[in-house]
Amino acid sequence: MKKILLPLVVLAFATPAAAQSIVVVTAPQADSHVLPVAYAELKAGDNQAAVAKLTSDTTLDARDPSRLINLGTAYARLGRTADAAASYEAAAASPIRYDVELADGRYVDSRWAARTARANLDRGQPLLALAR
Repeated sequence: MKKILLPLVVLAFATPAAAQSIVVVTAPQADSHVLPVAYAELKAGDNQAAVAKLTSDTTLDARDPSRLINLGTAYARLGRTADAAASYEAAAASPIRYDVELADGRYVDSRWAARTARANLDRGQPLLALAR
């Protein structure tokens, strides 16, 4: 038990600083299909357009973690912290789960990315959750 607990504790304390710039790029796709999750809009700082794109009819499931994380980021940037928190929590609780690609090229579990973004929101730290 101690062998498992120590790495988890180290990870818990090591990730917040790195998580300040969480950038969800996309889920691994066999066909290199780009997910319609407002990456360009968020990258350009057009948060209203990102919200519009992510809340409109799209081919993505409403419970898709990348969609919800990016929606949370757009809301957070607009000062809508309650909506951002709800989006991050929905992403963490989503029955859809996969590894998402971060901007630095790492792949992490979508629930980890959502929980980290939520924790950063609670601390008032800058966050970024882009996807393309």
